[in-house]
Amino acid sequence: MQRAVAEAAQGSTRTATYLFWRTGQILEADHGRGSVELPSQRSLYRLLEKLSAGKHTTGSARTRRSLADRPDGPFGERSAAAPGELMQMDSTPLDVLVRLDDGVPARVDLTGMIDVATRSLTAAVLRPTTKSVDASVLLARTVTPEPMRPGWAQALAMSRSALPFRRLLDIDARLEHAAARPVIVPETIVVDQGTVFISRNFRASCNFLGINFQPVHDASGWEKGHIERMLGSVGTLFAQFVAGYTGFNAERRGRHVEQQPLWSLLELQELLDEWIVVWQSRPHDGLRDPLHPGRMFSPNEKYAALVETAGYVPVALSADDYIELLPATWRAINAYGVKIKHRTYDDQALNPLRQQRSGVKDRKDLWEIHYDPYDVSRIWVRDHGRGGWITLFWKQLHRVAAPFGELAWDHTRHTLPGASEEQLADAVADLLRRAHQGPADRGDTGSRAGLSRRDRRVAARTKSSPPSTPIAPEAPPADRVADRETGQADDVPEENIAKVIPMPIFDPFTEADKRW
Repeated sequence: MQRAVAEAAQGSTRTATYLFWRTGQILEADHGRGSVELPSQRSLYRLLEKLSAGKHTTGSARTRRSLADRPDGPFGERSAAAPGELMQMDSTPLDVLVRLDDGVPARVDLTGMIDVATRSLTAAVLRPTTKSVDASVLLARTVTPEPMRPGWAQALAMSRSALPFRRLLDIDARLEHAAARPVIVPETIVVDQGTVFISRNFRASCNFLGINFQPVHDASGWEKGHIERMLGSVGTLFAQFVAGYTGFNAERRGRHVEQQPLWSLLELQELLDEWIVVWQSRPHDGLRDPLHPGRMFSPNEKYAALVETAGYVPVALSADDYIELLPATWRAINAYGVKIKHRTYDDQALNPLRQQRSGVKDRKDLWEIHYDPYDVSRIWVRDHGRGGWITLFWKQLHRVAAPFGELAWDHTRHTLPGASEEQLADAVADLLRRAHQGPADRGDTGSRAGLSRRDRRVAARTKSSPPSTPIAPEAPPADRVADRETGQADDVPEENIAKVIPMPIFDPFTEADKRW
């Protein structure tokens, strides 16, 4: 029976009856059929209760695996004496349904980072699907002050908090209108073995910011227990108070949750940012004074105490720094430009580099290119000779009215495997347009504008994922003027046209959604 219990540690949960049957099978394999007589059912139950005590053999499979993987002996803990000395990052599905574009309800992923020394939740982002670039954006938000938002109470401002606002303001002017969330520069980040965190892009982002990257062992959640507990606190202290709460499993989910008045992704992100500022002023049980165990500090109070000895160095990220945090790929620069996933990018600034070698022998003389998976409208090519970045725009950008990400592009390319680049661009634009407009007859409960359920989900997730680079958009080259009726671009001499001042496209449906 001990062997049967050990086998069940990593398997699916079964009842005691199965364990009794498995015990008999092991006896027959070792000693032969009928050579050992099993005791009564009552005796087997008593024996199983003793052998499986504290192992959750017939209980939760997740708890059982966690207990089985836990090492023997007393727990150890690495202490951190300065903000940013040791930080932990993790991602998990948030137990809240949000309303994506076109009214599609869906769950989103929460990615957060916590400072072990102060228990400060330095940043958290919500995305329909977590990508490696989201972890890099989290690094950028960690070293950037959280601005006060319209409608927030003034009690949430950094000037009203326990943080040393006046002294920090003399060092970092960005904190003047900041919320009461400390800015912490990571030194070491502990992550799990998830593909988002061990990706080449996130490793490169940590290397760019001078951060020590430290992944834990496989199936070793206790090695980053602080962020695991923090994400659990988000569920109990924030998520369950939000409309659309689903519970953390199907057994705890209510009926017709998707019919409740749900928040949009951007609105829920703003609510989460406000809750984080409130969390920073809440006393934490893990921040007790060693000399006075009855006194608990809040994360902001602990940060104010430690920053006196550790100091504070501001890190201001420029537009080029945000580009550095984006995923990278290596491509050749051809006469027609650069091609990524059947999309062609080009610009006049690329002329000196066409069909040239980059000089990076380790990459077979290819050129380093950074891209945003949430915005396919442009890419950035590193000029290895003169330094800096060259912005290239997608040649078919005039065919679409709004930017979109690779999710919609890959979905359409899978649906139309033999289509050309122009046909794919038109198909993506048509998909997003039909998904936004909905069916002609609002009473139709069937297919919405000829879209499948997956089409609607892809379109909703695409429109709910803003670009990852918070920098001012650059205008497409002025020598490519698009005819809105024909969709064709005519080449016009640069000296014969006036300076083009880009203006955002006004979408009344989007504006109506914002007001709602």
